[in-house]
Amino acid sequence: MVSWNSIYLEVAYSVLGWISFFSWSLCFYPQVLLNYRRKSVVGYNFDFPTLNLTKHTSYLIYNAALFFSPEVQSQYHDKYGPDQMIPVGLNDVFFSIHALSLTAFTLFQIFIYERGNQKISKTCTAITAIIWGSALFSVIVAWPKHSWLWLITIFNTIQVIITLIKYIPQVVMNFKRKSTVGWSIGFVFFDFFGGLFSFGQMCAQSIDQGSTVNFYGNTGKLLLSLEVILFDLLFIVQHYVLYPEERDKDNVVTIPGEREPFIGSSRMEGMKVSTSKDEDTGTDTNNLMIVAVAETSGQG
Repeated sequence: MVSWNSIYLEVAYSVLGWISFFSWSLCFYPQVLLNYRRKSVVGYNFDFPTLNLTKHTSYLIYNAALFFSPEVQSQYHDKYGPDQMIPVGLNDVFFSIHALSLTAFTLFQIFIYERGNQKISKTCTAITAIIWGSALFSVIVAWPKHSWLWLITIFNTIQVIITLIKYIPQVVMNFKRKSTVGWSIGFVFFDFFGGLFSFGQMCAQSIDQGSTVNFYGNTGKLLLSLEVILFDLLFIVQHYVLYPEERDKDNVVTIPGEREPFIGSSRMEGMKVSTSKDEDTGTDTNNLMIVAVAETSGQG
């Protein structure tokens, strides 16, 4: 079994890996909490969690197989050399399980909260169907010869491709709405640091081994880290520079060009409802004032 040359780099690898794990794991919670507080998923593009479900399923298959399967590990050493370390850590496996669970829960929120007229796009549906069709075909091809390393590499490639495209619908939605309201900036920061420390972990292993094999031996993890960093930087620019949040006098976030949620007809704007009672009759004047406003509006 391949060993570390430096105890310090081994510790650094472990620390960076677990920081990355916690950052990427925590990144799901700001969006979940934001959806819960708003009781709405308006502004959160549904293509993102849909594609993310496929991405994390594929990534879990890759990580679990390469970490737990002796046969897959043997095929990896046959291809890259017996002196090369397996480029997947236990934190990678735990992350995949956690990420898949939280992504599924976010999709559940979409079904139970206010979502306006948003829906999963036909393009996303088509991409998902094509990907899983391709995955099934790959399983059929790999099965006879037990080409398991090749098969999980396909799943790793799938997650890389999805990572590249899954952020695009949200970027475009933010651009069209000129707003990032509904898209959690907390998610973005945790996601960014997850990618940054994941890349740092790979660098620590590469320096210790004096080799870059772990980079092209696990291109999925490498490209995942770089893609995440680049897209999150774009989201940060959108949120703080291009489309900063605007708040009214009550410190409520407003969306340029869009009406506030849960507000009725514009004729009701500015209506004040009194809770006083008529001193002579003792009648609550709430209903009387509402009727009066409605009648006045009807006359208009």
